[in-house]
Amino acid sequence: MPGFPSLTETERKHPDTAMTARILIVEDEMLVAMELEAILEDLGHQPAGIAPDLATADDYFDLPLDLALVDLNLRDGLTGPQIAERLSSKGVPVIFITANPRQLGSGLAGTIGVITKPTDPATVKAAIDYVLGVRSGLQVVPPPNLKLFG
Repeated sequence: MPGFPSLTETERKHPDTAMTARILIVEDEMLVAMELEAILEDLGHQPAGIAPDLATADDYFDLPLDLALVDLNLRDGLTGPQIAERLSSKGVPVIFITANPRQLGSGLAGTIGVITKPTDPATVKAAIDYVLGVRSGLQVVPPPNLKLFG
């Protein structure tokens, strides 16, 4: 997919590092956020942080991120789409994880797709693997639980 940041030369030469990603969690329910954080760590990825609202997410907009997992409704309202738009404008792939996927309609420009909550570690892993695979130039099939946007 166009718009994904490309891998560095080091990542190309050392594929084991190519699959380790810095991933931002944008989620206001702390138990859900902590579960996602544990899933990411179990998968060998580096959680970049947890942002429960737009003000907190602002601290991450200029950091190097490989992916963001973004909920729609946060503690400051429906700010997930605004956060996703800012991240994707900086080249960060965004996957929404929400209980309300219909609120996204046909999607938000620059974002990848949506996973419906509640979710499980296998679904999260498959979505992350898909994004990282596409980013590295591999021909990968989207997982069934990731609804891709146009």
